[in-house]
Amino acid sequence: MHFIIGIIGILVFLFLAWVVSSDKMKVRWQYIGLMIVIQFLFAFLLLKTTGGLTVIGGISNGFSYIIDKAMEGINFVFEGVANIDPKTNKPVSVYFLNVLMPIVFVSALIGILQYIKVLPLIIKYLGFVISKINGMGKLESYNAVASAILGQSEVFISIKKQLPLIPKHRMYTLTASAMSTVSASIIGAYFTMVEPRYVVTAIVLNLFGGFIIASIVNPYTVDDKEDDIMIEESGEKQSFFEMLGEYILDGFKVAVIVAAMLIGYVAMIGLLNGVTANIFSFVSGGSISWDFQTLIGFVFAPFAFLAGIPWADAVQSGSIMATKVLSNEFVAMGILPKAEISERANGIISVFLVSFANFGSIGIIAGAVKSLNDEQGNNVARFGLKLLYGATLVSFLSATIAGFFL
Repeated sequence: MHFIIGIIGILVFLFLAWVVSSDKMKVRWQYIGLMIVIQFLFAFLLLKTTGGLTVIGGISNGFSYIIDKAMEGINFVFEGVANIDPKTNKPVSVYFLNVLMPIVFVSALIGILQYIKVLPLIIKYLGFVISKINGMGKLESYNAVASAILGQSEVFISIKKQLPLIPKHRMYTLTASAMSTVSASIIGAYFTMVEPRYVVTAIVLNLFGGFIIASIVNPYTVDDKEDDIMIEESGEKQSFFEMLGEYILDGFKVAVIVAAMLIGYVAMIGLLNGVTANIFSFVSGGSISWDFQTLIGFVFAPFAFLAGIPWADAVQSGSIMATKVLSNEFVAMGILPKAEISERANGIISVFLVSFANFGSIGIIAGAVKSLNDEQGNNVARFGLKLLYGATLVSFLSATIAGFFL
């Protein structure tokens, strides 16, 4: 039964993208069909085959090793810092240290790979291959791969010189990729909160899903002359230790910003839950005490069901999905382990959560672009809600396809 619901779900999510398309007659469905087939292939390989599970296991072990080494630096600086559980009187994990601080070390490693030209080669040639599959420009394909490695704001620095030349319709696709993917620097943090196989699967599916939805919402063709844009590094050549220091500090800034966002969003959701529950309790005479997350769960429940989640889990699952869109993926990942849902629902939600599709990302991306080019930053701000709408559909599409193999 879930196969039929999944097929209906894919059609519904594609239709929701088509409804807001800027040119419904120019959608090139042959490329979209090809990319959906590729998504199914990767989902099967990563979730159902021995080879795929072995690859994911290797990636997971690699990140576990990196995190272990990161903890050596963290323990040196924060030795003796621990929270004590008042019930057991034993130390418990400190979220900021164990989940967020390893980002600093991972960021440093990314900087080294960037400096020695390993990442630029991967980005360039993988982007070229993908451009042959998605029917879009080389710049869009480059940007999608670069976003998944460098991050949603840092990626635009690499195309700083090209920004003034990029037309508005292509700018939408570039920013859509940045919102649909995640940064390599925080994948290690995800691995501590969600099963690695779901994280890796989501990253791969979202890469193609971003092109699928963007091709429907914002269809266009790029001629060879328009696409002949060389990607160059901007700025003067840094020394190795200048670069290393910069990436270490960038990683620390990301960790602190994520921590600040979590404090604000978790507290705000707690406030909304309390106020909403009190209102319902007062109006109903104490018979109903729905909180804010339950209410948004009802809104997202039909979409969660179409993604393949059993109806019995749909409201609670929809609440977690909505929390991610309204706040961020870290807040939702923190709620997920407490949810009393099936393993299937857990897997589908996990894939949905691995992306930057949330309201905060609109400001982050628009701000990053505006700092480099004022006019383009204003353009991004204008289509910000449409950007989030499309990126959320990408997450639903990826989660639905993953659900076929769970």
